[in-house]
Amino acid sequence: MKINPYLKDKKFHPEQPWFVLNTSHYFWQTHATLPDISHFYSFKTSREARLTMAVPDGCVDILFDCHPQFPTARICGTTLEARNAYLSEERLYFGVRFNAGKIPDFLDACADDIPDNEFNFLDAAPQGKTLFARIVEAKDFTSKIVLFQQYYSRYLTRKNSLVTQSVIQGIHTAAGNIRIDQLAILTGYSCRTIQRQFKQDIGLSPKTFSRIVRCQSALNRIHEGGISSCGDISYDLGFSDQSHFLREFKRFTSTTPTHYLTQITEQHYGRRLIDPQH
Repeated sequence: MKINPYLKDKKFHPEQPWFVLNTSHYFWQTHATLPDISHFYSFKTSREARLTMAVPDGCVDILFDCHPQFPTARICGTTLEARNAYLSEERLYFGVRFNAGKIPDFLDACADDIPDNEFNFLDAAPQGKTLFARIVEAKDFTSKIVLFQQYYSRYLTRKNSLVTQSVIQGIHTAAGNIRIDQLAILTGYSCRTIQRQFKQDIGLSPKTFSRIVRCQSALNRIHEGGISSCGDISYDLGFSDQSHFLREFKRFTSTTPTHYLTQITEQHYGRRLIDPQH
C-alpha cells in the first residue's frame, strides 16, 4: 500500500455535490460536541430543481422536508452508485449527515438494510415524533441544529466493533486505496473476520466502503484545488490506470472529472456553500 504524501493527513469529508449545485445557498455546519455527525445542512430547492443526483458517500442522512402543511422526514442510506434523488420544488430541507460508517442507535433498522435504501423517519424512529414537528416548525438553521442536538444527546451512535473501527481508520488513512489483505496486515485481524464483522456493523463490505472513500477522496481533491490532469489524481489515489479511474468516477458521480470540474467552476460551487459560523 502506497499512501501519497498529499493525502496522508487529509480528513475525509463526505460530499453530495449535486445537492449543492441545485440550490443558490447551501448552509452547512459541523458540531464539535457531536463527533459522530459529519455536519448539518440546509437548502431550499428552486422551481426547477425537482430531480438531483445522490452519490455514494458511505453515510446515513436524516433529511427533513420542512413544508408547513405536508412535512416529511426520511432516513437515507448511502447509495452504491450515482442515483436520481427526487426533491419537492421550492421546499426548505434540513439534513443531518452522520460520519461514514456511523449509524444512529435510535434507528429501528438492521445495518444490512440501510445502504442503498430509504425509510420514513417516523417508521424507523417513532420516538422522534416531537423532534420531527419541532424541527419543521423552527424558523432558522441554528434552531433546528439545537433541537436535533438536544434529541440526539439522549441516545448513542451504534458502537462499531474494534475490528470495524480499525478497518475504517485504515481505509480513511489510505484514502480508500487499500486491499483486504493489506487491511488484515495493518489491523492484525484475519480477512474473514474483517469481512464478517465489517458487514455486520455497517452493512457494507470493506471493498465497497473503500471504493466509496476513494471516489469521495477524488471529489475532495478536486474541490480543494482542481486537477491538472486525470492522470495526476488517478496516480494520487492509486488507481491501476487512468481509464479505471474514469470508469469509477463516472459510475459514482454520473459524469467525468473534467466535466465535473467545469460544472463546479462555472456554477461557482464554493460561493454556494455558507457556514454560518464564519
